[in-house]
Amino acid sequence: MPDPGPLRGPGMIGPLPGDIFRQGQVLNHTYEIEGVLGRGGTGEVYRAKNQISGRIVAIKALNARFSGNDDYIQLMRREEQMRDVLNDAVVRYTECSRTDQGHVFLVMDFIDGPSMNDVMARRRMDARELMIIAHRVAEGLVAAHARGIVHRDLSPDNVVLRDGEAGRATIIDFGIAKDTSTGAKTIVGNEFAGKYEYAAPEQLEGRAEKRSDLYALGATLLAAFRGQVPFAGSTPGEIVRRKQSRLDTEGVPEPLKGLIDWLTAPALADRAPSAEAVVARLNEVLRPNARRAGRQAPHGGESRKRGNWALLLVLLLGLAGGGAWYAGLFEGWNQPVLPVAAPYLLTASAGPQGAALSGNAPDAGSAQRLRQAFAGATGTTPPETALTLATGVPDDRWVENVAAGLGQMQGLAEWALSVTDNTLAVTGLADSRDLAADRTTAISDWAGQAGMTARIDIAIGPRLLPVQAVRDVVQPFALCGPLGPDAPPEAGYALGDTIVITGAIETEAARGKLQQALEDAIGDRQLRIDATILNADLCAVRRVLPQLESDRLSIWLGDGATGQVNLSGIYHAGENPVVEVLAPADLTGLSLWVVVVDNTGAVYNLLPNLKQEAHDLADVGAVENGQRRIRVLHSLEDVKNGIGTFATTVDEDSFGKSEIIAFLSKTSLFGIRRPKDESIASFAEALAQILRDEPGNIVSIASRVIDARP
Repeated sequence: MPDPGPLRGPGMIGPLPGDIFRQGQVLNHTYEIEGVLGRGGTGEVYRAKNQISGRIVAIKALNARFSGNDDYIQLMRREEQMRDVLNDAVVRYTECSRTDQGHVFLVMDFIDGPSMNDVMARRRMDARELMIIAHRVAEGLVAAHARGIVHRDLSPDNVVLRDGEAGRATIIDFGIAKDTSTGAKTIVGNEFAGKYEYAAPEQLEGRAEKRSDLYALGATLLAAFRGQVPFAGSTPGEIVRRKQSRLDTEGVPEPLKGLIDWLTAPALADRAPSAEAVVARLNEVLRPNARRAGRQAPHGGESRKRGNWALLLVLLLGLAGGGAWYAGLFEGWNQPVLPVAAPYLLTASAGPQGAALSGNAPDAGSAQRLRQAFAGATGTTPPETALTLATGVPDDRWVENVAAGLGQMQGLAEWALSVTDNTLAVTGLADSRDLAADRTTAISDWAGQAGMTARIDIAIGPRLLPVQAVRDVVQPFALCGPLGPDAPPEAGYALGDTIVITGAIETEAARGKLQQALEDAIGDRQLRIDATILNADLCAVRRVLPQLESDRLSIWLGDGATGQVNLSGIYHAGENPVVEVLAPADLTGLSLWVVVVDNTGAVYNLLPNLKQEAHDLADVGAVENGQRRIRVLHSLEDVKNGIGTFATTVDEDSFGKSEIIAFLSKTSLFGIRRPKDESIASFAEALAQILRDEPGNIVSIASRVIDARP
């Protein structure tokens, strides 16, 4: 049964009640769901639009019960690793994430075009078309294998022909979104992953290596040529036996037959050794018979006749004194006839794994020109055999256009250029947003001047962003206590990761500046700032607070009128906040100091105070159920009855954020009782002086923000 087409074409399936996502839903504040592209037993695939960039993407989502299955999560992780591969023959992956409802989803390129499976359902594919596809897929495997990634599930439904062109075949993996009721099924688990019909023999034993993908490529070519899925067997035993034998390629024309036999040899030692070797072989065999004809010696009587006429002509020319002219005239008779390349190709790439060049050139001088351009762009001199001489160059500007295009790659950390006739695709990685924009514009302008159709996709790096680089950007904004990345990965942030910043920040304007500074530095990564917006007064005190755990103290907030706890810390006009400091009942020998930093520019010293000068922990509060409760802000009723010193209500003069701070110290924090209220600057200066003069005296700090609103 044909694949439902998750990556391809404009058509979408109508919504069903069981859809994971709904049309118009926005994931991660970025991806707006446009419709369903495919459904299967484990998940669904959607077309979506990136609301920020406008880019159309495909999103693969697992059903909730499979989102908790380690086997399927591992399959998603393995697929996401392909985002490290920058090659036009490999679909680009962007992000792997989880929704609040628990659905794991993967974001990737939307590729417009049919799969080989779709084409097989309509017609048999011809041998030359399949060899062009094989060449393109092998180039993609070269890039994937260089990253240590083995696809394990290569099959006709995982090879998509962009815009229907064989020369733009692209490797994808949408196995989980297929209809699992009929046809080849993708099996996942600890021992095997793939489709039995296309899997290499070693995969049945739980082993998969790079040559396993080559076997799958050969089986895919055979299936497409025959127009039917190969029969792998109906029982486990039959499947194993069949995999030990060569595939039946009778009737397949050469050189496709030889290629398939080489790719699908059951024994690894007999199989194609690498994807690079497959590309090299296809560079030779993906040509008409002209090359072989140019190399073959003549046979039979006709050959002898040609030899006799040639000998007679040589004798006549020699007698005429024309030996030198003859040498020049017949020099080309000893050269092979150049093959015709259709399409005319060139691929080039450069990155941490090295640089590579392959493709066509019309003559030796042009090949040298292209090699020089590649060396200038990469600093790597390609081998003389990197390019194959062939006729069929689209126009007389092609070589200079491509050479100029190679020059446009300079400055990119990684890049891959693929030219098919006068159509080109560029993927790359730039270290900054400005460089990505500059290169995109330059390449687009060059392509327009060259008369080429271009698709450009440059990601913004670096590929791995150190956590310290994020901290360095955040540090100038940390003016209100701790501010930084939450639970950062030890190795750093990969492309597509989400960076979460937590802590406190002074103003909304400062938050906006922090966001802009981070977005300029993090490249193609998501950013979420979950920082609390405070105010300048609170931040002035927070800046001098030592970074201590609140493991010995906590602060309880309640309502004076009802006595009920207030978990949010939000109070509205007319309400009466009540505050208690909580400590373990057996905690003694320490001193407690409590203040409220008000949003009016003042600090109120709540404990000690005029009525309660003692502030040794054992002398304050009351013990209930093993916990000491020290009330520092009372209800209005308590103060009216002479219980407690401080009480407050929320009014328009107190709207904003204030903070209760409790200090637990070995000896009295300041040594002397401070005034009932004082300026922020005065308190902050005194606290900073104590910290300098008596380091280590403070052992614990607890704080809570009171947010007063209309």
